[in-house]
Amino acid sequence: MTTTSSPATPPADSENQSRTIIFLTMSLDIGGTEKHLSLVAPRLRAYGWNPVIVCLWRRGPMAAAVEAAGVTVIGREVSGGSSRNWTADAPHIAMAWFRLAALIRRTRPQIVHVFLPVAYMLGAPLAIAFRVPVKVMSRRSLNLYQRGRSAVHRIETWLHRRMTAVIANSRKIARQLIQQEGCAPEQVGLIYNGTDLSAIADARPHPSFTGATKLTMIIVANLIAYKGHADLIAALGEIADRLPQPWQLLCVGRDDGIGQALREQASALGLKENIHFLGERSDVPQLLKAADFGILCSHQEGFSNALIEGLAAGLPMVVTDVGGNAEAVTHGETGMVVPPHQPQALADAILALASDPERRSRMGAAARASATQRFSIETCVEKYDRLYRGLLSGESAARIAGLDPAQ
Repeated sequence: MTTTSSPATPPADSENQSRTIIFLTMSLDIGGTEKHLSLVAPRLRAYGWNPVIVCLWRRGPMAAAVEAAGVTVIGREVSGGSSRNWTADAPHIAMAWFRLAALIRRTRPQIVHVFLPVAYMLGAPLAIAFRVPVKVMSRRSLNLYQRGRSAVHRIETWLHRRMTAVIANSRKIARQLIQQEGCAPEQVGLIYNGTDLSAIADARPHPSFTGATKLTMIIVANLIAYKGHADLIAALGEIADRLPQPWQLLCVGRDDGIGQALREQASALGLKENIHFLGERSDVPQLLKAADFGILCSHQEGFSNALIEGLAAGLPMVVTDVGGNAEAVTHGETGMVVPPHQPQALADAILALASDPERRSRMGAAARASATQRFSIETCVEKYDRLYRGLLSGESAARIAGLDPAQ
């Protein structure tokens, strides 16, 4: 069932024009980019900005909370189903595209900021055509999705050259944009993700998974093959009899199609009682607080919100060396960094932390301190505010938020 929501749009007066930022994405579903927007947009209001989020596919479950915080969200309400079948939804997305064009023409915003590839390829041309003064694209993943899709690569490369700024959330992504996608170095900025540290700090450990004598590990990642759950289960199978007993792994995340295969793998290795598949949850901070350490074993990654939430909860993190993971975790200090696709290396790191409570405590304290200093949502929003003001004044993204040459 589908209904269309048409919240009030900002009036086209000169003050609103100069302060309006249109954020363009596909939805406010549960996901890293969507959560990032839901945290950033409301806080920008305190800096005098008028954020408007346009969802080309559907509003999504986080839209109501964002609107309650004073941000206009434009998009259709869709009940039932969450499959991202862009082809099947093409007529609705086309209608949203025309509404976006009308919105830009009517409100004449000074800034359009686009997230995610599909929204970028659909929305950025409108910002270019209507001569929006500041056009920003945020890249939040490595460009692996372009492989075998030469048309996508060509379109994005063409669009990059016409953006005022292209913002990465890790150094690896920023360098890839310059070295592989034709972005001028002065266009590219770096702003790390931020998280709401207070929400995590104030959380109490989840009572269902707290036990003084039970070792608890957690992975917060949707059940997608590239997130590496199969590697993790294989690693645990190798060391199950050497782990402190009893132990448990909490798997938090939406099943995108591999859940049954993972359950069968766990059962075949005799781990059925140890591994809990909890699905999509709204109480992640409480679950993090119930754990002794966290794991993120992806084969590819941009810069994970789940990772910095784990650090903020005071968890040492075992992560694979992909995307920005090694930028967030200092090996041997705030966690362990291992190669991807190598269950044995993952097993060794897990066993090292599982067997040493004192080391976990030391690393956990360092992890929390690092998250507080580097990854608070307040720091992130301050950088966005500085970016927008600087771009409107004619400064380059590299000058405002460029890569540190020493890093």
